[in-house]
Amino acid sequence: MAPSFTWLWQMAWRDSRRSRSRLLLFTSAITLGIAALVAINSFNYNLRRDVDRKEKELLGADWVVSANQPLNDTLARYLDSLAGAHQARRAQEASFASMIQFTKNGGTRLVQVRALGGPFPFYGEIETEPAPAGRAFGQGRQALVDNTLLIQFAAQPGDTVKVGRLHLAISGAVRKVPGQAGIAATVAPPVYIPYDSLASSGLLQKGSRIQYRYYFQFGGGTEVEKIVKAAEPVLDKAGLSYETVASRKQNVGRASDNFNTFLNLVAFVALLLGCVGVASAVHVYVKEKVPLVAVLRCLGVTGGQAFTIYLLQILTMGALGAALGAALGAAVQLVLPVVFARFLPVEVTNDLSWLAVAQGLGLGVLVALLFGLLPLLAVRNVSPLRTLRASLEQDLGGRDPLRWLVMALILLFVFGFAWWQVRDALRAAYFTGGLLLALALLGGLGLALMWAVRRFFPTSWGYLWRQSLANLYRPNNQTLILILSIGLGTGLVATLFFIQDLLLSQVQFAGRENQPNMVLFDIQSAQRAPVRDLVRAQQMPVLQDVPIVTMRLIGLNGRSAAQIKADTAARTPDWALDREYRVTYRDTLTDSEETVAGQWRGRVKNPTDTIFVSVEAPYAERVGLKLGDRLLFNVQGLPLETVVGHLRKVDFNRVQTNFLVLFPVGVLEEAPQFHVLVTRTPSKAASAIFQQALVRQFPNVSVVDLDLILETLDEVLDEISFAIRFMAGFSILTGILVLIGSVLMSKYQRMRESVLLRTLGANRRQVLVINGLEYFILGSLASLSGVGLALLATWGLAYFSFEVGFTPRPLPALGLWLGITALAMFIGLANTRGLLNRPPLEILRGEG
Repeated sequence: MAPSFTWLWQMAWRDSRRSRSRLLLFTSAITLGIAALVAINSFNYNLRRDVDRKEKELLGADWVVSANQPLNDTLARYLDSLAGAHQARRAQEASFASMIQFTKNGGTRLVQVRALGGPFPFYGEIETEPAPAGRAFGQGRQALVDNTLLIQFAAQPGDTVKVGRLHLAISGAVRKVPGQAGIAATVAPPVYIPYDSLASSGLLQKGSRIQYRYYFQFGGGTEVEKIVKAAEPVLDKAGLSYETVASRKQNVGRASDNFNTFLNLVAFVALLLGCVGVASAVHVYVKEKVPLVAVLRCLGVTGGQAFTIYLLQILTMGALGAALGAALGAAVQLVLPVVFARFLPVEVTNDLSWLAVAQGLGLGVLVALLFGLLPLLAVRNVSPLRTLRASLEQDLGGRDPLRWLVMALILLFVFGFAWWQVRDALRAAYFTGGLLLALALLGGLGLALMWAVRRFFPTSWGYLWRQSLANLYRPNNQTLILILSIGLGTGLVATLFFIQDLLLSQVQFAGRENQPNMVLFDIQSAQRAPVRDLVRAQQMPVLQDVPIVTMRLIGLNGRSAAQIKADTAARTPDWALDREYRVTYRDTLTDSEETVAGQWRGRVKNPTDTIFVSVEAPYAERVGLKLGDRLLFNVQGLPLETVVGHLRKVDFNRVQTNFLVLFPVGVLEEAPQFHVLVTRTPSKAASAIFQQALVRQFPNVSVVDLDLILETLDEVLDEISFAIRFMAGFSILTGILVLIGSVLMSKYQRMRESVLLRTLGANRRQVLVINGLEYFILGSLASLSGVGLALLATWGLAYFSFEVGFTPRPLPALGLWLGITALAMFIGLANTRGLLNRPPLEILRGEG
């Protein structure tokens, strides 16, 4: 009579009593991966729901029209007629970068001045302290100042701030603005002033870069998209941009999708490492259970029934791990809105998503089944002869069609889960292919190590070395499983370190000796000479003095921008035709520019000569430009045709003015323009004195203090790094657990060998040395291969994603290698010491 399911379940329960500590490692590998998945998916669901719920607050209005200059009479009348026809409420804003000064202490700072007129925002509100300041703003000569800016300069409501020639009372501190993430105000914090005060500020000068926005709120039930669609031809012809709630929501969705992709990949990597932990733990567990299975086979239990006993154990522990992970993820998702608050355009609630919990529970059991099934299938083939002969290795090997089916299902699971997380089949395929390549390289390395040690075994070496090397290839070796698990975990951790190093290296430039650290812009032509005199009077050098002209691209090779946009087969992207170009003119290339193709003609001698311009080469490639193409620019109302005669590579990491398009001398000298001056201050005190003098004499000129920007950027990077480390911590902890679990589980493979060595006369030190050397070789080689994979991955990201060079620093790589090698040795030796502290007979009887 065949055993019942109840009997199989009881056998699974009884057998697990002596193995629960080992199964706990298996459970922990799933727990952290599921925790990351539940927390991130719950957070993503809440984010999407809150964006949908507060979609109008993202824009603050139903429709926004933007221009880089005041509307002419025709456009103003047209928008007035639209607003009147649909009974729309209106507001307007002029925003620009400018210097302000706190009169109490003389402190100066570059800010984003936002002059508001009308009841904006129509949806949501500007949150201030005190609260009435935001609602009563615009009544009198007052300003709202970003809260962090007030803290930085020890100012408070009631103090006075100077904006241009205006002295305005600070009525409140700005804490939150509809649709604006907190991180956006870090470099240039916002300062709000009444729109009516703008004209008397002295900041509206010819050539000033000012962005005008016109806000509209329509009555309920108005089909805004229809109104916008009808207005498109007029606005496009005038070169105005516009945005609706739907388009802003779409843009926010794209940004949050990128954000979600990062979070999803973190969860995916954490779960993937959990999968490796499951496979390695079950592999070792099954090998240990083979003698017991052989005994069961002698008692009449079939291979399938023995398989079912251990499958029940695996599924039970997988379900337990998934449940613990779901509970931990539910707790973590309460923290995520706080961790990412400054990076989000809306305030995200922390409601628990039961859908995310259900997905986590289901995936936990599925991971346990798929990745535990592969090593568990071997139980079906254990022969009863195992009770007499322990060398029947073919029982656990050989060809099994089910193994190939399970491997195909695992590959399909990895691809499907990656696609589900990133919603991009190509990226999922790349990720799956990269993972397979990494596993193949690590597996090949493990197999090559075993072959090389067996083939070139050093017979002349000492006994301890020969014994430890023999452990790498003889039966019950752990070479392949440890190299796979330790190598993959090391690769992940090392990649995170190298990527962080790469990003930080791109911004650490302003502190270099003799490099520029201050940029002055919006200098009008009449102010150029006196500003230069002021700079020199402060004992500061004029490193660059560059004219800048703004223009738009309105035609290419005889076709207008409208015709190109209407042509779906055109290679030129719309953004190249919609953007504003800021160009300069000179007769020579700078040391940050390098010729790629063509010839640079730096001067136009006659008005009738062809105007050959230089275009940055990567930009030309993105836009589809080549030598000989004709570009038609609108230079503030006047058409100007040019020809692409030169392509150049530009080092944009240099602290100096760099441009996508460069004009020759003799063309733009009479065009409306402003100037940018680059200099260097010797100290913070000198910088403060100079900025105070500049604000007094030239209030319209803005200053970018790169030292201050870098300090601010360091703060931003610290926040971003914390957020990344917080999420990557799931993956790192899982990787460490997999490492610890793999080495701890290997204790049961080395148990009998160590005891036999002691029985044959080996002392404690010799056993420790043999095991220590084995773990050193395995840990060293696995971690070294993981670091190597991380270097390749980081180089690929640097070259293809960041488009920068990557030169790894040797010390972090060396530290990772030594640290993980030491961890593997420490755990391995701790295992061995635990065995050496117990009598050999106790272990040989199976009481351990």
